[in-house]
Amino acid sequence: MADTDRRTQLTAWGLDPDRADTLSGQLDSLPNTLSPEARWHRISRAFLTPDIPFSIHHELYREIYAGRPREAGPGPAWIPSPAEIASSNIGQLCNRLGLPDYASLHQWSVQNRATFWDTLIRTVGFRFSEPYHAVQEGTPEHPVWLPGSRLNIAASCFTTSPDAVAVRHRQPGGPLQDTTYGELDQLSNRVANSLTNQGLASGDAIAIYMPMTPESVAIYLGIVKMGGVVVSISDSFAPEEIAARLRIANARAVFTQELTTRTDAGSPLYARLIEAQAPLTIVVACDADRCRAALRPDDRLWDTVLTASPVFTPVARDPGDAINILFSSGTTGAPKAIPWVHTTPIKCAVDAFLHHDIQPDDTLAWPTNLGWMMGPWLIYAALVNHASIALYEGPPTGRAFGEFVRDAGVTMLGLIPSLVKTWRHTRCMEGIDWSRIRAFSSTGECSNPDDMLYLMMLAGYKPVIEYCGGTEIGGGYITGTLVQPAAPATFTTPALGLDFTLLDEQDQPTRNGEVFIQPPSIGLSQRLLNHDHHAVYFEGAPTGPDGCTLRRHGDQVEALGGGFFRHHGRTDDTMKLKGIKVSATELEHALNTVPGIRETAAVAVLPPDGGPANLVVYAVCLPDTMPDPRRLKTAMQTAVRTLHGSLCKIHDVCLVATLPRTASNKVMRRVLRDQYRADMTGATKP
Repeated sequence: MADTDRRTQLTAWGLDPDRADTLSGQLDSLPNTLSPEARWHRISRAFLTPDIPFSIHHELYREIYAGRPREAGPGPAWIPSPAEIASSNIGQLCNRLGLPDYASLHQWSVQNRATFWDTLIRTVGFRFSEPYHAVQEGTPEHPVWLPGSRLNIAASCFTTSPDAVAVRHRQPGGPLQDTTYGELDQLSNRVANSLTNQGLASGDAIAIYMPMTPESVAIYLGIVKMGGVVVSISDSFAPEEIAARLRIANARAVFTQELTTRTDAGSPLYARLIEAQAPLTIVVACDADRCRAALRPDDRLWDTVLTASPVFTPVARDPGDAINILFSSGTTGAPKAIPWVHTTPIKCAVDAFLHHDIQPDDTLAWPTNLGWMMGPWLIYAALVNHASIALYEGPPTGRAFGEFVRDAGVTMLGLIPSLVKTWRHTRCMEGIDWSRIRAFSSTGECSNPDDMLYLMMLAGYKPVIEYCGGTEIGGGYITGTLVQPAAPATFTTPALGLDFTLLDEQDQPTRNGEVFIQPPSIGLSQRLLNHDHHAVYFEGAPTGPDGCTLRRHGDQVEALGGGFFRHHGRTDDTMKLKGIKVSATELEHALNTVPGIRETAAVAVLPPDGGPANLVVYAVCLPDTMPDPRRLKTAMQTAVRTLHGSLCKIHDVCLVATLPRTASNKVMRRVLRDQYRADMTGATKP
């Protein structure tokens, strides 16, 4: 492109004339012999700063990769340098093992699984009170991990200097506060002593229903230290959802906070627990006098229960003993209760060490909650790897959160794609110095490529590690790395230590199909409290390459060119909304209570340009009923709001005469998803 044309184009895209002249000269100085990858690498690292309008970043990215062959895959927006690869945890591991590249490392990790896990357990530095005599015994479906050993996984969170920062924390409008490893260790010991003084014992289930704060992290670790089992309940849940989870887990006590501080009015957490008829509840008060006056007779304030003794020896447990019960919506409407055991956090910390390249001086922020797996994941990912956790008690949607990320020195920022979409729409994070960020991580729902390019731009082009797995995996099964190129909204590899197969509806290998995991792997669940684990994950599953056992997962993934993968959402009757797995059946039960409705089908539909799914409801009305579509949508929104609050925002309601069904009368939600996408794009209807 001629100099004058380039300057004119840059000005039209939103750049002022002087900057347009400078950038035009910089672009024209690049050798014509550079490949598109090398050209973008040079431009993004040397010329395209975050203060240049994103429209220019976007147009130059499209221009450079225009005409790229499909078999080459999407264009990388970040490419690691040789020095970055060599200094990474993966690069150093390859060097120790004498392996030439990442592909060789992954192949070695799945062909030598016991050796892989033994190597990483020793490299990361997990603490055992009694050593294991083998890494794995048993079968792929029923493996026995680390037989002979005794451990308490919470002890592995405190193997660095007690003076190092464990948690950086800020309340909205407040100062940045640090909690050291020594202080967190002592506070969690006080929690453990307090629980035993209350008559609670090893194996008891104790719920946490509160936001992610230094106190809740200490409570979590204190429960694990005393041999208890954390029951994770999201602080957004309504009383009936709380009650169901307390009942399934047989919880004997609950920790909560009087109110959340994410809004001016606060959210009444303790009041919801009273309505849910929770057992013994220990309350972290925002206003002690007000909270004391509202306490039930047997409940206690946090300050009155907490003992002074800061010394406690973690209770040694069997590797297969439970530490945490988390819930994942299933296809039956009842949440699946998934126990994490003492080996599950090994998966969390190893994924962080390898795929997120977490180093001891890193600071990890991930707006999440202990009710979802990324809350516990964050604790182990950071603390076992001697890094810091950054916690912000306000909403992550505004500029104050971005300033916290800057002030806390966050180096790895995790998020869900819906959050990035909000930031891009409001431009609230622009102009904040995020130069200390080394990587982002995205999980929970499908990403939009343009949104992820925008996210990379905010930090001066740092990679986004797309990371997908589940509560029943303890981490990811498909992910990215810091030693491979990152193309927006794509994955680059199965997680180290496991592999997966893509199958079509005839159970034949395909490049775009349902994911079946090849077990075993540390982290994979082996039981459910309230469902048949074999029936959910293994019954009726086909065999894989060379007759290997396959484990059903329910995601749809496409293998692209160039070694990249793209996620296309769920294939079963669950959906991901704002990063949370939601049961279609659960939603439909609520939707069917709306007057005039005979039956409904809730489906999650990906937008044509990719990104987070939209909730679409197909509805069949009662005979001789024709409701007003706008009023019907409002009524349906009210009906589902009690389940997950603002999580379930209905995008569209479609009235139909009948729902498509299989011969066994099961609603074919995939047909409805395809139907809606075809209507959006104008394609031929299936």
